[in-house]
Amino acid sequence: MQFGIIGSGSWATALAKILTDNGNTIHWWVRNAESIAYLEKRRHNPHYLHGAYFDPQQLTLSNDIQQVVSRSEVLVIAVPSAFVESALEQIPAALLKGKKIISAVKGILPSENQLLNYYLAKHAGFPLENYFTVLGPCHAEEVAAEKLSYLTFSGTDEGTTKKIASYFATEYLNTVVNTDVLGVQYAAVLKNIYALGAGIAHGLEYGDNFLSVYIANSANEMVGFLKKCTENANGTTDTHNYSASVYLGDLLVTCYSLYSRNRTFGNMIGKGYSVKAAQLELNMVAEGYNASKCIHLMNNTVQASMPIASAIYEILWEQLPAAEGFKKIETFLV
Repeated sequence: MQFGIIGSGSWATALAKILTDNGNTIHWWVRNAESIAYLEKRRHNPHYLHGAYFDPQQLTLSNDIQQVVSRSEVLVIAVPSAFVESALEQIPAALLKGKKIISAVKGILPSENQLLNYYLAKHAGFPLENYFTVLGPCHAEEVAAEKLSYLTFSGTDEGTTKKIASYFATEYLNTVVNTDVLGVQYAAVLKNIYALGAGIAHGLEYGDNFLSVYIANSANEMVGFLKKCTENANGTTDTHNYSASVYLGDLLVTCYSLYSRNRTFGNMIGKGYSVKAAQLELNMVAEGYNASKCIHLMNNTVQASMPIASAIYEILWEQLPAAEGFKKIETFLV
């Protein structure tokens, strides 16, 4: 298969490393021509994961997104959710016909408040059977360091999903397959919100005992939302293993890990930073910030019980003092 990667941040770079370590030549859209020149000369991304080195002969780099798409059979989209639409607007729908798309997006597209698969279906007539996701507890920094990680690939057809996943299996990365295309995406959105809350709790100087209770309740709240989404989409409740790595595992690592930008962002909020100051200090996208508003709006339809996510939304978007918001959260926890 000919793979194309859309995006050049830390997660896109990690996925490029995985594919090239497996001997694949990739087409890679890097928006900045200066970054392309640096990659070609120095063999690593100038801005992210400096320890991940590439063989230039395995890379076809371009800042022409249409060129990358036209030359690829499988497109890996690894752009922060807030910027996905501006990237995809440059691609004519006809260019996507017959392609397979793997979403590595860990958020909701904010302008229309929807997952990537719904956006593609609406704007490009893209079929769900050609859409796959790659998610799970897998920090880009640990992939670059070749520490053993697990990624879950989801698609409607298990056989095709396994074939795609096989291109990513390496000595340091194991692949898992499931068919819960919608659920894994919503889980990836929610875990960022709860991780941001975990950071706020840390900034407010709550201890590990509280944090364990907070995360356990967040996991329960997440499952309730996922089940409600399934009911709304299919009319039935699917019986997925929500204790699996792509659900619970990703929530745990994002809440606890020092690599977690959402936890770091939340920690700043808990210490008294404004949202704007925290964004400037972090200098990376914390997906949980926009996600908290998207899920708040979405839940007007889903109608799941989400007191934790609602309190985090109020802290971030309605100027509720962080300490006051967590006093509310304390009363919900069991």
